[in-house]
Amino acid sequence: MARGPKKHLKRLAAPSSWMLDKLSGTYAPRPSPGPHKLRESLPLTIFLRNRLKYALNGREVTSIVKQRLIKVDGKVRTDTTFPTGFMDTISIEKSGEHFRLLYDVKGRFTIHRITAEEASYKLLKVRKVALGAKGVPHVVTHDGRTIRYPDPAIKVNDTLKFDLESGKITEFVHFDTGNIVMITGGRNMGRAGVITHREKHVGGFDIVHVKDSLDRTFATRISNIFVIGEGSKPWISLPKGKGTKLTISEERDLRRRQRTADQ
Repeated sequence: MARGPKKHLKRLAAPSSWMLDKLSGTYAPRPSPGPHKLRESLPLTIFLRNRLKYALNGREVTSIVKQRLIKVDGKVRTDTTFPTGFMDTISIEKSGEHFRLLYDVKGRFTIHRITAEEASYKLLKVRKVALGAKGVPHVVTHDGRTIRYPDPAIKVNDTLKFDLESGKITEFVHFDTGNIVMITGGRNMGRAGVITHREKHVGGFDIVHVKDSLDRTFATRISNIFVIGEGSKPWISLPKGKGTKLTISEERDLRRRQRTADQ
């Protein structure tokens, strides 16, 4: 077998959330190792070229990022395949644009424009609470950050509001029934709703039941749940559709109504 880490990614093996076509090449940009996993991330190349259409090809993406124009979470990134992921903010200061990476209800990364004020913070899900060297308490978040000396009330699965400028936790919200959440994996990816209850399974996966704004209920594993606000009020702006999944016939009726309104 080959030695060392893989350096290529075939286009057909790329995550479907990238929405790449099959026929324009054999390969896809393989995300560099970074804060998000390969299958839960979106390389900068795809964001700038395939989504925003600011570049026609990979060479143009390189020339954009090497001019230090792109900031991810307030830090300049010059790696074309830097893995951006759920909740990351991407800022292009030259054009005064800010984006937050979120999923649409079909589980794809969507272009969600936000204000400069909203781009100054992000939400982090707590993956681990632990004591480090010399008994220093810390939390590890979903994007690989280690934050020392957190509030002792913070537990696993809670969500932190993290100020990117100061690197400090400004607020946090517990994983609790009645709070609004977004689903970050599985069949219901991208849907938003309020937690109704949690089933505990010892030795298995805890199941969480969620109800959306149309009073439709669905269930998913606790690992796919990301709390985005307290009560039914989210701390971030949601993309088009507000995380409410429609059936195929409802989508069709909505399109027809828009078409007649345009005519």
